[in-house]
Amino acid sequence: MDELERGLALIRDGRYFDAHEELELVWRAAGVAERDFYQGLVHVAVAWYQAGRGRPVATASQLEKAARRLSAFAPAHRGVDVASVLAQVETAQGVVRAGSLELDAPRV
Repeated sequence: MDELERGLALIRDGRYFDAHEELELVWRAAGVAERDFYQGLVHVAVAWYQAGRGRPVATASQLEKAARRLSAFAPAHRGVDVASVLAQVETAQGVVRAGSLELDAPRV
């Protein structure tokens, strides 16, 4: 299992801080053309981590960054259904705008 797969598995397990750490390794080693993809996934992990810490401003900021960085890679990239991740990010943004941090677990 490579770092991307481990990072995605950690997101699926709800271990968002650990996912951030693993995916950051991939992002930092990636070529310029793919950095936004990996950084976008880092932002997804951090958004859900911040939501769990009760931080709405940080959550909203990370969701916006995730959407911006991942959008160029839709519909799919490196086995990730980016279109689905973007839809989940958009749903989460609506939840945060409505005043809640009760986000459904991301499916990546």
